[in-house]
Amino acid sequence: MALTAVAEPFKVIAPLGEDFDGAMVRLVDFDTEATIDSVLVADGTATFTGDIDEAVLARVVADGVRNPVFILESGTVSFGKDGPFGTMLNDQLRELMGQLSAIQAAYQQTSDAAEREALPKRYEALLDSTMTANNDNAFGYYIFLNGDASMMTATQLREELSKYPSFAKGRRVQKMLAAAENREATQPGGKYLDFEVTYDGRTERLSDYVGRGKYTLVDFWASWCGPCIRQTPVIKGLYEKYKDKGLDVLGVAVWDEPDNTKAAIEKHGITWPCIINAGTIPTDLYGISGIPCIILFGPDGTILSRDKQGDELVADVDAAMASAAGK
Repeated sequence: MALTAVAEPFKVIAPLGEDFDGAMVRLVDFDTEATIDSVLVADGTATFTGDIDEAVLARVVADGVRNPVFILESGTVSFGKDGPFGTMLNDQLRELMGQLSAIQAAYQQTSDAAEREALPKRYEALLDSTMTANNDNAFGYYIFLNGDASMMTATQLREELSKYPSFAKGRRVQKMLAAAENREATQPGGKYLDFEVTYDGRTERLSDYVGRGKYTLVDFWASWCGPCIRQTPVIKGLYEKYKDKGLDVLGVAVWDEPDNTKAAIEKHGITWPCIINAGTIPTDLYGISGIPCIILFGPDGTILSRDKQGDELVADVDAAMASAAGK
């Protein structure tokens, strides 16, 4: 007789507050972004019920607000100030977070050199051993996604996935690998990759601005991103210094709502053009995992500098413009 997976019931009790009463909220698979269930909030709480074949990472999404990720599995999942609890893997996750916090606190409190050297190693060892012990379930996948994987090269990520083949099936890991490959293909020395964005009836392409005979500094940013806003004065300084000497600047608003982008442009006095509502189109193409991502393109569209900020960005632009002036 063939064996088949038996679906087990789950219940998720998510306190959201009375401000959400009457709102439709969704229980979403964190990996695939598919909606698992939708309910109306009553008495400040969303209660989801259903059946599940195997544990997955999930989150509750309410009016665009993405609540913390937890493990959706059989049993009743509740939430406290220290996170989700009440089921096997969530309780293990909660215990792990407590152990990691204790190591971090010990590191902050000690002045002993040997202990300060040993504690980070203990922290990493705990993560590694827990992930290895859970290499075929959602708990281990959670640790993997929250580790260094997103910053690895494609080669490093493939090597890591060879140790944890079940994680390679995850949608987010597949996107992570594609991003790493795209990031490697768009390092200095490579040519720009074109993309187009349509917003408010107008279609714009990167090639409308890049590879047209001038140096172009492209800032991938968002209105909510503090580090992005902190780079605005740096870019303004470079724009004022070189705008009459062959440098253009272009903003590309990613992961942002158009109205918020436009408000930030006005608030921060951004005078260069900006492609609005680009979403994930350019970040997927260029393998951008964090913003701001600032790229300097040469007159023919060759990438000259990438992922530099502050003084390092200024130095790269100064060098490129000095080279151009010396020709």
